[in-house]
Amino acid sequence: MPQHVFKTSITLYRNPPHKITVSTTQVQYTARWMSHLSDIPAEQWDALAKPLATPAFEWDWLNNMETSGSTGARTGWLPNHLTLWKADDLVAAAPLYLKGHSRGEFVFDHQWAELSERLGIDYYPKLLGMSPFTPAEGYRFLIAPDEDEAALTGAMVQLIDEFCVKHQISGCNFLYVDPEWRDRMETLGFHKWLHHSYVWQNRSFNDFNDYLAQFNSNQRRNIKRERKAVAKAGLYFKVHTGESLTQEMCLKVYDFYSDTCDKFGWWGSKYLTRNFFRQLFPVWRDRVVIFAAYTEQSPDEPVGMSFCLRKGDRLYGRYWGSFEEYNNLHFSACYYEPIEWAIANGIKTFDPGAGGRHKKRRGFPATPNHSLHRFYAPELSQILGNYIGRINSAEQQQIEQINEDLPIKDLTAEIPLVESENI
Repeated sequence: MPQHVFKTSITLYRNPPHKITVSTTQVQYTARWMSHLSDIPAEQWDALAKPLATPAFEWDWLNNMETSGSTGARTGWLPNHLTLWKADDLVAAAPLYLKGHSRGEFVFDHQWAELSERLGIDYYPKLLGMSPFTPAEGYRFLIAPDEDEAALTGAMVQLIDEFCVKHQISGCNFLYVDPEWRDRMETLGFHKWLHHSYVWQNRSFNDFNDYLAQFNSNQRRNIKRERKAVAKAGLYFKVHTGESLTQEMCLKVYDFYSDTCDKFGWWGSKYLTRNFFRQLFPVWRDRVVIFAAYTEQSPDEPVGMSFCLRKGDRLYGRYWGSFEEYNNLHFSACYYEPIEWAIANGIKTFDPGAGGRHKKRRGFPATPNHSLHRFYAPELSQILGNYIGRINSAEQQQIEQINEDLPIKDLTAEIPLVESENI
């Protein structure tokens, strides 16, 4: 697969700031493309990002990606954030990256890259909006609440279009988008592409037994056997978050994460550096939740763990690892222990991360999400418009087939579906 190599410094695509006037408001703004989030005051960025349900666009998270070397020219994730300012006040922002490949996105657009190659079109670099390596729904432009959101959204799309055309960028893509924002972007000419993830919903469970009661009898027995196997191996769990979280524990997450990725070689998704995990502490100690497994022989040294993020009533599973093989430890660390903790702590939704049809057997139905796409080459744009409806219809059928086979009683009405006429 050909990929774009960023041959110069990280400022390769930086444009000088320029003034724009939004016609509907007659207000003048300064547009700046920023290649370092550290050049933007954290408190101003977070005033726009923290109202979002997801934590994945907050300044500390994205800046950590950059300063730790996880994103940058070397890794093919070139930060290129679009910002709008009134004097010295940040009023809108779009977290954006120029990508030289399609890794770390979990939206598999390789067929579009291969088609581009056959047509003689350079697919890379492409412009991408998402939180790097984080396949969780919620992307949108960050806009101050007292601004005209529709007008600024339109102005930012125009700036993105101009930028992509000027620099011969093949397309603009927004992944795991906020559903309300998706509807607005469709009116501006973006095509939506349907995907699915596996998301657990808290059905007003009082405890883990309530969670078990939703399954048919065979699956209840299976889950109980899996948990008993972990206990029989002499394993028990501790939860580390807030005051109980240490930098040493964050670094242990990297060790387990790195080991797991190495086991899968090229497919291991090893994108984050050790420095990224080091820098999580202490600024993100109230966002990070670690489920660590111990043995009675080694009560101070975890043998496995999963790494999650929490914000409000949402929990996000990200990484896991174990140096030794224990039967069913993965299921306990990544699903059962987080679910039990989620029920006890008022969590309403738990997105455990990308991939894995085995999730559906443990109460995670296939749940639709969308990406948004615009190609600037006329040939690609025409093909996208002609075929994306068929692609979405096939995906919707797959979602329905997966959920028809859930071992859960009376869940059909609670699974969000996509209206076929809107696909």
